Amino acid sequence: MTTEPDIDSTAAKLRHLLTSRLVGDGWLHSPQWRAAVEAVPRHEFVRRFYRESDSPGLTTWTPVTAELVGVEEWLRQAYTDDTLITQFDGREIDWSDPQPISNAHPTSSSTLPALVVRMLEELQVQDGMTVLEIGTGTGYSTALMCHRLGAERVSSIETDPDVADRARDALDRCGYAPRLIVRDGLAGDSEGAPYDRTIATCGVRHVPRPWVQQTRPGGLILATLRGWMRSLGLVRLTVDRTGRAEGRFIADDPSFMIARQQEAPLNLGMIPAPDDGTTRSTPHGPGLLGMPDSGFVAQLAMPGARFFSMPTHDGTPGTYVIDATNGSFAVLTPKGDGEWTVRQGGLITLWDEFEQSLAVWHTAGSPPPTAFGVTVTPQRQCVWLGSPGGPNWRLPTATQAPADTA
Repeated sequence: MTTEPDIDSTAAKLRHLLTSRLVGDGWLHSPQWRAAVEAVPRHEFVRRFYRESDSPGLTTWTPVTAELVGVEEWLRQAYTDDTLITQFDGREIDWSDPQPISNAHPTSSSTLPALVVRMLEELQVQDGMTVLEIGTGTGYSTALMCHRLGAERVSSIETDPDVADRARDALDRCGYAPRLIVRDGLAGDSEGAPYDRTIATCGVRHVPRPWVQQTRPGGLILATLRGWMRSLGLVRLTVDRTGRAEGRFIADDPSFMIARQQEAPLNLGMIPAPDDGTTRSTPHGPGLLGMPDSGFVAQLAMPGARFFSMPTHDGTPGTYVIDATNGSFAVLTPKGDGEWTVRQGGLITLWDEFEQSLAVWHTAGSPPPTAFGVTVTPQRQCVWLGSPGGPNWRLPTATQAPADTA
């Protein structure tokens, strides 16, 4: 006869191990946040979840519950430093008969604890401060903030009612009662403003103006800027008395899903005809788009673009870069000896924009994303290199704008 482990004591031991790992890996520093991670039972926020399998081929996620894998294994996985998926394609999962899932898009999760605690440390909170969280998700990070600051000082917005209901139930089970709001998180929360800190657990293409307006002068906004090709990185902005917010990237490529209101169009755009555009040689191939630092530059230079590979009309391997917002395109094909041919057309010559930005970046010594910063004003949002007066690129806001490297 097997005896089920005691959930509370087993979970407490696993939380201790997780905390020690986060401290040892350099993610967790302050005693206040360490106490929060030790206290908040993550397993209550991920009673049922999916994890990406290690099998080769098509990405597949497998379900995990106490009933499916046993209590001890469920708890062990709940306290790994991994992202645990709780929703796909904006639809609720049928947990009456959970099956492996492939060819799906995760839309809600419990983010890996290392990233959660890093963001909370970077938020630089102090006792007595108020925080607005954009993206409640499972509620785990909300609970950590409640433990650190007191639930009465935490407000959290979730756009998905089903996700919000699950988070509310989990927070209730853990004894936390923050202010929970179900609405478009990009609009913020004017009722509870001004906030000392605003933190977003989703990626955004630009910083929504209400976040700046609802953060007090001297307050901080912590958010992940990203595009349709890739993430740009985690940025921390300080709000001043004129409504301007400015700061630097403090980490590159955090793995947050983009806000649903800013997701890319389903249509990738029109495939150009074989005789569309003008053709020239280029030393810069499509591999630069997927590399960490040059990919960052590509996202700045081509904010509305996406890329994919498929054979061209004559069977030659090709990489298509298409901006569905304005019909611009660039098609790259191998020429040999490290050279490429690019055919481009439309409103913006995309590959020209990328090469110009690449040249600016190389001239500066090819620095990492942390050499870049962001300025947000009511009229304009841009990413700059080195200092606010240096080379800059506009972020796409309500109106699409081409890159500006002047």
